[in-house]
Amino acid sequence: MHATPLAIPDVILIEPRVFGDSRGFFLETWSDAAFSEAGIDVSFVQDNWSRSTLGVLRGLHFQQRHTQGKLVRCTRGEVFDVAVDVRAGSPSFGQWVGELLSEDNKKALWIPPGFAHGFLSLTETVDFQYKCSDVYDPESERTINWDDPDIGISWPLDRVAELQLSAKDRERGMSLAEISPLSGW
Repeated sequence: MHATPLAIPDVILIEPRVFGDSRGFFLETWSDAAFSEAGIDVSFVQDNWSRSTLGVLRGLHFQQRHTQGKLVRCTRGEVFDVAVDVRAGSPSFGQWVGELLSEDNKKALWIPPGFAHGFLSLTETVDFQYKCSDVYDPESERTINWDDPDIGISWPLDRVAELQLSAKDRERGMSLAEISPLSGW
């Protein structure tokens, strides 16, 4: 695999070695040794799988307690995936990075604890899978507004006819200025 730190170096783009022929393909989605060598030394406790339709925007989510590192990938369709640094005292606090993840490019993104995460579905059907380093804690989940001007994410909205948000994301979203940055990172 090839691991590339992004503009916020703690967020790492993973490009797996894909072995394929006319019958299909094979790739490793996780290898403790290979990821450790790339600086991702983590134990996962939970795997998640979501399905979305075109124009669904999920996020930007993070947890105040039980902060989760996430290894994310799109196994069907294509998404624009985003990580926003919400770590207290971080030189990149409030900055974001984004990558296209798809079933075709087979890339994954390592988003360490201390980041808000979200994605926009760019195809009719998206299957999105992620490994998490801590359990889901609904009591401490927070949502940052996807369109917060202080963050300024360049979502590829020209690729969707209609944006779809959950009621939770519409109603509970906060601005970056309203959140409590995560300490200890």
